[in-house]
Amino acid sequence: MNTKRSTKKSPARPKSAAVPAALGVSRVLSKTSLPRIARSKEVNPAQVKASEAGGGPRERAPFPIIGIGASAGGLEAMEQFFSNVPAASGLAFVVVQHLDPTHKGMLVELLQRSTAMRVVQVQEGMRVIPDCVYVIPPNHDLSLLHGVLHLFDPVTPRGLRLPVDFFLRTLAADQKERSAGIILSGMGGDGTLGLMAIKEAAGVVLVQDPASAKFDGMPRSAIAAGLADIVAPADELPGKLIEYLRHAPLLVKTEPVEARADESELAKVLVLLRSQTGHDFALYKRSTLYRRIERRMGLHQISKISVYGRYLRENPKEADLLFKELLIGVTSFFRDPEAWAQLSDQVMPSLLKGVSVPTSLRAWVAGCSTGEEAYSLAIIFHEALALLRPDLSVTLRIFASDLDRDAVEKARRGFYPSSIAAEVSPERLKRFFVPEPNGYRVVKAIRETVIFAPQDIIQDPPFTKLDLLLCRNLLIYFTPELQRKLLPLFHYSLKPGGVLVLGSAETIGGFTSLFSAINAKARVYRRLESTAGPATADLPPAFLPRSSSADFPPSASVSVPLNLQAAAEQWILQRLAPAAVLVNPEGDIVYISGRIGRYLEPAMGKANWNIFAMAREGWRYELSQAFRKAGGQTEPVLVRQLATGGSAETHSVDLSVQGLVEPKALNGLTMFVFTEARPPAPATKARAGKRTLSATLVLELEAELAKARAEAQAVHEQMQTTSEELKSLNEESQSTNEELQSTNEELTTSKEEMQSLNEELQTVNAELQAKVDELVAASTDMKNLLNSTEIATVFLDRNLRVRRFTEQATKLFNFIPGDVGRPVTDLATDLLYPELATDATEVLRKLLSVDKEIATHEGRWLGVRIMPYRTMDDRIDGVVITFTDITLAKGLEARLRSEIAGTSTEKKP
Repeated sequence: MNTKRSTKKSPARPKSAAVPAALGVSRVLSKTSLPRIARSKEVNPAQVKASEAGGGPRERAPFPIIGIGASAGGLEAMEQFFSNVPAASGLAFVVVQHLDPTHKGMLVELLQRSTAMRVVQVQEGMRVIPDCVYVIPPNHDLSLLHGVLHLFDPVTPRGLRLPVDFFLRTLAADQKERSAGIILSGMGGDGTLGLMAIKEAAGVVLVQDPASAKFDGMPRSAIAAGLADIVAPADELPGKLIEYLRHAPLLVKTEPVEARADESELAKVLVLLRSQTGHDFALYKRSTLYRRIERRMGLHQISKISVYGRYLRENPKEADLLFKELLIGVTSFFRDPEAWAQLSDQVMPSLLKGVSVPTSLRAWVAGCSTGEEAYSLAIIFHEALALLRPDLSVTLRIFASDLDRDAVEKARRGFYPSSIAAEVSPERLKRFFVPEPNGYRVVKAIRETVIFAPQDIIQDPPFTKLDLLLCRNLLIYFTPELQRKLLPLFHYSLKPGGVLVLGSAETIGGFTSLFSAINAKARVYRRLESTAGPATADLPPAFLPRSSSADFPPSASVSVPLNLQAAAEQWILQRLAPAAVLVNPEGDIVYISGRIGRYLEPAMGKANWNIFAMAREGWRYELSQAFRKAGGQTEPVLVRQLATGGSAETHSVDLSVQGLVEPKALNGLTMFVFTEARPPAPATKARAGKRTLSATLVLELEAELAKARAEAQAVHEQMQTTSEELKSLNEESQSTNEELQSTNEELTTSKEEMQSLNEELQTVNAELQAKVDELVAASTDMKNLLNSTEIATVFLDRNLRVRRFTEQATKLFNFIPGDVGRPVTDLATDLLYPELATDATEVLRKLLSVDKEIATHEGRWLGVRIMPYRTMDDRIDGVVITFTDITLAKGLEARLRSEIAGTSTEKKP
């Protein structure tokens, strides 16, 4: 009967229901290319599967695939939804509902009554086509790959299963921006994590209005996570979805995004965004900006970015929504398991291994979003500490920062939906989380490890002296220019040997002199002590390390000699020692001795201090070969008779290359020594003849020579005296200059440390202030709640001393504020209850509540209940005593008893 109804509806295809042109789907599907099985009297899944997996070409126009998740009460919502979907919408729908694994599903037949589209139950390998509804079979998980549906047996047949999350994640990975997720009525939080993946892929999210849902758990969870783009009743969602897709440029345009928008109009949007939010997105990738702005344009059915700019000026709240859209706050616990396994198995043990005294390690999670990664880091630290060094007092202080203040506030609360059970193992859930209604809260020990703070990583000072820095899946949204600025900043923030962890799609790029890979696949790197300065030349001066502010290697000049021995050694070094250069393993020059201009010369263009780039023409091969050989042996490598010079002068050079092991500071470096080769001895010429001088001429010449020698000696002594004075002045100037330079460096360092310390103090202060505000609000709420109940309540500690009391309790015990801390037995009371202290002690011992009815001196009756006082970590810390006035009830009871007794007396003969 259901099929006949579908058959009647299928042939009638009004023109208004045709596929919009913007969807990129054919208005009329060809009968030859796509059989219309829905027109037959029966819907045969095998026939559908054959048509969809047929041998036709796999290339076809893209169309949106819509994932629908529902649970309890979802059938009614889905019937309302599909009854409003046009028969030829050009969309494909995949329904994932929580089904009983032991019963045959009837959802296909039930939904077929509400739609003219074909409704089929998914079979393995079924290809998705437009205008069809696919329903998950019972006791299976469903995934999508290249437009083909695949079925999996569930890992856990019973218990907590999240089939909606599982499918929506695969939908987002497969369809990217063409994906759409819809959450209808249901209990729990299934679907929230899958919607996060769709948002990250620039898809659209629609949620049923909780007020119209029979069970609002799933819709409220999605809305509370800030994922919903459209919230409406189920029967209105199809129209809003189609309107969005009609105005969504990304679904139909295949040319580059950058070519579709006016750059000046985009700049205006960014200016408006900066003026209203205070944050500059100019250094974000253009593709990300266009994609996110076009999403907002699609939601408002705006086709031009210039029109959206005007809409942004007229609606200030839209700037906040666009700001949230650009932040892309998508994260989860232990995302990318391989990276976390690397941190747990290697990085944490290495950090703890180097600690011998009680200390505090420091970590920074940049771009923490809602805090999942920060708490994940705290969890693996506590696990590693308990496993490897349980006897050592080591703490980890994690600074977690993000641009989104709302996300930071959510992270501070430490409360997450129940769907995190799919990401966190049962052991970790039991140990590090406290179950609460609708979710889990991190335990106090983990929460106190992390300090959350709002921070703009582009403009604000960084945290410094870090042992560990996590910046995962943030750099991918920045331009290469900004990435080149941030990586040296991370190098500066880390201690020597500190660890940097990036996202799975991020690398250190060309900064191999700053970081070495611990595990390149997991994107885990260790900080290196860089000897070359150019890598950090783009850093802001305020954050530059002292050793990285120059763009050139250390100067080859030598300091002024301080004594005769040093002066002699320096003279010999400058005039007699051969020229030499010291290079690092990459061939970059780190030290120069002597004059090397005859052997090396700077290359044209940007400064490059690599020895192979500076080598004379014709030498590079010999230098690289000798360098390679020297790295594998301890003996020096000799290269003789290297020719150099021009046409006017030609000479030869002997080259010695040796890898250094000692001293320790030079370990791993290589020394190149250039020595002039001896030219062949010139042929001696025979003397032309004997030369004779007269005795007189010889004497005159000897006298003139002696006189010249005396004058030269005097001049030499005078010049030597002057030289010594100049050297002394030079030494004093050099010493003063070094002292001033040292003082300046110390002041700069102190300024940087004070700036970083001030940032940390502000962060801690903001955290504490937020805690104080929360405590004040909670205390006020508790006081009003207790007073509004009109129930006298007294809180006692384990020693039965008064901890707190309500206003109504003062009428029973005559409490005054000074009674806090006094034993309850010392206080005067109107109760006829001498066993109060005894009963309270029994409650503490047996952990069972006590209920009694007690009279007062005034003739009133009170219902007394004594219960254990439990803390948040399930520890007994006293008792709670409540007193309820039951005088009226006791009076009615006495009257009833007297009436019953009177009736019994009258009946007696």
